[in-house]
Order: sequence, then C-alpha cells, then structure tokens
Amino acid sequence: MTLASAQTPATAGRPAAMDTQTVSSSELDRLREIYDGLTGQGLLEAMIKKAFPGEIAVVSSFGAESAVLLHMVSEIDPTTPVLFLNTGKLFGETLRYRDRLQDKLGLADLRAIGPHPDDVKEKDPNGVLWNADPDSCCFIRKVLPLERALKPFRASITGRKRFQTGARSQMHPIEQERTRDGGTRFKINPLAEYDLDDLEVYLDKYRLPRHPLVKDGYPSIGCMPCTSRVQAGGGYRDGRWAGTDKDECGIHLPANTDGDGI
Repeated sequence: MTLASAQTPATAGRPAAMDTQTVSSSELDRLREIYDGLTGQGLLEAMIKKAFPGEIAVVSSFGAESAVLLHMVSEIDPTTPVLFLNTGKLFGETLRYRDRLQDKLGLADLRAIGPHPDDVKEKDPNGVLWNADPDSCCFIRKVLPLERALKPFRASITGRKRFQTGARSQMHPIEQERTRDGGTRFKINPLAEYDLDDLEVYLDKYRLPRHPLVKDGYPSIGCMPCTSRVQAGGGYRDGRWAGTDKDECGIHLPANTDGDGI
C-alpha cells in the first residue's frame, strides 16, 4: 500500500501542535553534547547502559513498527522494562502480536498497565467515552496510567518518528519533559530520523513479524474504536481519529490539566 505523507487535508495549513515540551537544563545540554550524532541502536545502548542504567523504560504500543525498537532493545538488554498500555479498547490482534514479540525477542520485563478502575467507573462507566469525548477517554486510559507507571524512572524510550505528525517533525532524539507532578523526565527517541523505508529495511533484515493489521490497511494502529483502514494514497495517520483534527492520544503532549493539550 502506498501512503502519502503525514500532512493530510485535515492537518494541512494548520499550525503544528506542541508535542513533548522540552525543558532546558544543564544535564540535557550535557547529554546532547556527549551523544550528539547517535541514533538507533547506538543511542539506545548509550542511554540504557551509560546514561540511565536501571532508570529507563521503553513505552511501546506494540503497533505497526514496534518490532524495530523492541528488537534493538532486546539486543542490548532484554531485561529493560517495557511498559505496554492495555487500554481495554485494543484490537485482539495487538494483544496477540504483543505475546508473539515477547516470546520471539525474549522480553523479560514486559509490564501491562491499564486505567485505574475508579477513573473508569467515574468517567466511562458504559465504555463509550471514546465516542463522546475521545480526549478524555485517552486521558483516563493512556495519559494517567502511563504517568503512574513511569514514576520510578528517570527516562523513557519512545518509538516516535519525525515523519509521523507535524508536531514531531522537529523532534530531538534526546528530550526532557515536564511531568504532571511538576518534575521532569528524559525522553529518548532513537527512531526520530527513521522513515518508513528505513523501518521496512530493518524488519526485513532481521525477519521480524509485522503487526497482522498492517497488511489489512492499518498503517498506524491504536485503540479499536478510534482506528480505521486507510485507502491507498492516504496519509500515514489518516486512520487515527478519522474525521477529526485529533492526531495524538496525549501521552507525548505537554502535561496540563485533564483534557488540556491532548
């Protein structure tokens, strides 16, 4: 399937929203200077073994290209914690793909995290909040659970790429974000400079399994109610929250009050 760029009719001409709000610090400057030019597995190894040993976790959706990042991590240290957001709204194919990759790659510390039952009971008792208010649904099912899970860690590793959205187009491989409790956390983006061709080459080189929904027309995969097929020639993210101007779930946006910036 041929895909257009991430700039779709829904987003073209609209100013790019803020993605991670990088704060300034001497430690961030030092890390960027020391590891300048590193990307992919080289940057990952430096972050996992030198910069943040025992204090870093991977955040993975087990989506369309997740196998690339997870394979790199498994080659460096398969005991690196992998945080998987099980929102309760995922495709069954995603859950089965998670299990397959865990087994194939030997991921020894895979942690499935989900929304707090009290949040769901209060905000989404009927399970249809995604339809009435997708921002709030993402907030209770993704933003809050991930923030809780990341509290013990000084840094997180993401699979974000610059080509995915306008907000990510200027993303730096090493960022430092403001957390919801007023602190900071480093965010590492080893695949920032990778494009779709790079990802395909890597998947082929290491014979990594694809997410089963990719061949069925889903280039970007999230929760089942908010993900749809993309026709040939469509944008990479056209199937996410189709028909709206929403293209982020909120976990990578600046920390604000409930619903803001998501």
